[in-house]
Amino acid sequence: MPRIGRVVLPNHPHHVVQRDHNRQVVFAEAADFEHYLSDLRELKEAFGVSVYAYCLMTNHVHLLLAPGDTASGLGQLMKALAARMTRYRNKLEWRSGTLWESRYKSSVVQSDAYLLACSRYIELNPVRAHIVSRAEDYPWSSYRLRLQEPAERNWLDIDPCFEALGTTELLRRNRYKEFVAQVAPNGELELIRGALQRGQLTGTSRFVEEIEHITGLRIIGRGQGRPTKKRNANDSDGR
Repeated sequence: MPRIGRVVLPNHPHHVVQRDHNRQVVFAEAADFEHYLSDLRELKEAFGVSVYAYCLMTNHVHLLLAPGDTASGLGQLMKALAARMTRYRNKLEWRSGTLWESRYKSSVVQSDAYLLACSRYIELNPVRAHIVSRAEDYPWSSYRLRLQEPAERNWLDIDPCFEALGTTELLRRNRYKEFVAQVAPNGELELIRGALQRGQLTGTSRFVEEIEHITGLRIIGRGQGRPTKKRNANDSDGR
């Protein structure tokens, strides 16, 4: 079956999910989670990618990432993360072979409308999975780190929407806690999940139109295969 063409844009946040291959456990012990986060801290600097949110589950990861001026940094980061974690687990278990699905899923996120919603979605993953009752009880997501003093969260990048929540650090943290505690609006979870699964955009129809104009690609509602170039008004349809 043809793949869905990936849309990656510089200086835009992307919701990324990478899953295990063939139901393998990726993170079995605390040291496994710590190893991945250590690599993420190092490699985000190497490839110029901001990390706005993350959640590591037993067999998959959710990341909210923003490449800089070079969009290719996102793919390079994900490739390096996957390779390092595969080598790490293969060495531990005296095995060989792949650890992850061959291709991660990603969706470009509209900053003003959905960036905080995506952060909430990612950080509440353990709550929806009934692993913990509160986001702050899960040690392997960005939620706890986000609510610490800036000096203590020295490697997590703070997105502009979080910064806009208030004029002081304490006010921003309190307002974000309130936001996470709110019930998500109807359709929000479905939109985020659907956009990720289909490789579409997480945003409003206007945002989709803006990105289609920037990229020259038809994105919303497209089928399998690479995105098709939007037809110029002067182009002939061949008839």
